[in-house]
Amino acid sequence: MKFMVIVKATKESEAGVLPSNELMEAMGKFNEELIKAGVLLAAESLQSSSKGARVKLSGNSRTVTDGPFAETKELIAGFRLWQVSSKEEAIEWVKRCPPPHEGECEIEIRQVFEMEDLSPAMSERVRRKEEALRGQIGRK
Repeated sequence: MKFMVIVKATKESEAGVLPSNELMEAMGKFNEELIKAGVLLAAESLQSSSKGARVKLSGNSRTVTDGPFAETKELIAGFRLWQVSSKEEAIEWVKRCPPPHEGECEIEIRQVFEMEDLSPAMSERVRRKEEALRGQIGRK
């Protein structure tokens, strides 16, 4: 099972406050543990929402809103993609994670749809095309 582990933004991360060297070292050590365990697939931090945009889609209409965005608790500061055997295993790994921000912070865990989860909604032709596209990801 794949899970996206979402680090929620804080006022400090939205203000562009960088993590301390100590936190960077602790996160590096934690990432090493994840890699050795075969769990970590990807890990990235995100710039503040002031450097982002949102695109609202409604029918054929597209509306672009540049950041920053007001509601910090709904913003993402970073993410990891993990391959684990269960949600409970993902929770156990998150419990071992160094706090990504000073003070109180929140990490959300969301399961990623696998192809077999989506197959009931797809025709055989669409499923084969989707598998072929996924096979091209990361290639140039």
